[in-house]
Amino acid sequence: MPESGPSDVQERRRDLAAFLRSRRERITPREAGLPSTGRRRTPGLRREELALLAGMSATWYTYLEQGRDIRVSDQVLDALAVALRLDAHERDHLLRLAGRAPAAEEAGPVPVAPEVAAVPLLLQPHPAFLIDGTYEVLSHNPATERVFPGLVTADGRRPNFARWTFLEPRARKVLVDWEPEARGLLARVRSLAGAHPGDPRFRRLVEELHEDSAEVRDWWPRFEVEARGGGHKRLRAPDGGVVTYAYTAFHAAGRPEQTLVIYAAPNAPS
Repeated sequence: MPESGPSDVQERRRDLAAFLRSRRERITPREAGLPSTGRRRTPGLRREELALLAGMSATWYTYLEQGRDIRVSDQVLDALAVALRLDAHERDHLLRLAGRAPAAEEAGPVPVAPEVAAVPLLLQPHPAFLIDGTYEVLSHNPATERVFPGLVTADGRRPNFARWTFLEPRARKVLVDWEPEARGLLARVRSLAGAHPGDPRFRRLVEELHEDSAEVRDWWPRFEVEARGGGHKRLRAPDGGVVTYAYTAFHAAGRPEQTLVIYAAPNAPS
């Protein structure tokens, strides 16, 4: 795996500083069990309060939020995770930004094996598709195009679910719960981008979404992170009815960034 260059390390420090600040500002003194001290100029905990809760020097913590070149122990990072009330995925993200967890080894697109690319067609009529870490659609079946209109464009570009969600007007009608769905997807993009520091694929995607989506410009600074997984999603059918789909995801063997997503409709249109 190629070593990270100086600019990548600096970017990671800036991301670590912003992530810590965003999580500090979402916790109130009351939630942390601290006495109220009157009016505050900024939301959430002060730096010195968080440092106290984590059992570390306020100066040392300030250096972290300033993106300085310092190293902290695993014990301190664990204490910060507890004080900031991070969930398991947020803790992993913190460790990656602090250089304590290895970045994913894959630094670029991996070819799709023909037998893997053929799987979505075998699952017709259920919508099924194969995506990579940047949400580019590597293969899909006809049911996918029916359920997600506008995903396949005429410009020759490979379909991409992140671009479709934020930049395709029809997505806001198809996704009944568009805002929580879109915020969750953006949180997953941030998590994956954090695992691939310096990867130009993620940089290009994030820049494009920032340029063309006001919501991305508003939500990205909140540093929300989320892991990929299954669940339920309400989609509006072509006839206007709403269908609740259950969906699940599987990683291709030996290719952890290639994910097969399958949708099944347990109910009829409402």
